[in-house]
Amino acid sequence: MLRLDKTLIISLLIMFMCPLVVEAQVHAELENDTIVLGDQTVLTLSQAAEYPSAEQLSGNGVLALSQEYDTAGAAMHTLITSFEPGEHWIHVGSDDSVLLVVNDVEVDTANAEIRDIAPLEKVPYTFWEIFRWVLLVLVAVALSFATWWLLKHRKRVEQVLGLAEAPDTRNPYERATDNLAALRECKLWQNGKVKEYYTELTDIVRVFIEECTGERATEMTSDETIGAMNGQADTTTLRELFQLADLVKFAKREPLPHEHEGAMAKAEAFVDDLWQRKQPVLTDKADGEAADHDA
Repeated sequence: MLRLDKTLIISLLIMFMCPLVVEAQVHAELENDTIVLGDQTVLTLSQAAEYPSAEQLSGNGVLALSQEYDTAGAAMHTLITSFEPGEHWIHVGSDDSVLLVVNDVEVDTANAEIRDIAPLEKVPYTFWEIFRWVLLVLVAVALSFATWWLLKHRKRVEQVLGLAEAPDTRNPYERATDNLAALRECKLWQNGKVKEYYTELTDIVRVFIEECTGERATEMTSDETIGAMNGQADTTTLRELFQLADLVKFAKREPLPHEHEGAMAKAEAFVDDLWQRKQPVLTDKADGEAADHDA
């Protein structure tokens, strides 16, 4: 009796343990188990502890496109397709597979009409296509003409738009006296810029000499400039001015305040003297050029 009880107990234990040892079988179902090459069908898996991924289902001529899990039905839906004709086994578990049959597309070669590749067909241009090219050419021509005209009349355009400075209509004497007055207002030597003061002062005189006599005074030395002015103006004040300026610029002499003022007075005196001598000649020359221009 004791032996039977032990046998019964062992049998009962084996009966209850078997469901735990045996792996549950996955339920697989194809929406269509036969498709045409390139067509799609849905594989539904249920009753699985773990569902295979799309990568695991792909292979053996089958391609898994997408997956969607149905929480209500506890099932995994996988969209699959194939581009290889034949029979394809889809492994859905360790020992479970479903068969998918893929049929090739049948071509009726007996009745099909095979033609050569059609040649390229020339499509005529429309009105708007032609108008667009004509308009583009006209715009290019207009831009070219406008560029040429602006370059040719650049100075006039700049004057009209106020981009260019107005022409200086002053005579040489007016320019020289204005520049001397501006130099006086700058107060260079009062601010310690003695060398700059004498450089500007002699440059104004040299430019005035060039404009009145045509001598290249800006390219001459002081002695050459004084020699060129012999017989044309009183060179005494000019010599004294240049000698003092050369001492400041090259010998670093520091003149006294009254010498700075005296240098300015000598420059103004020379400009007045030369202009009184050259004004009649310059005026007659300017009148002659104006008459030639009017003629």
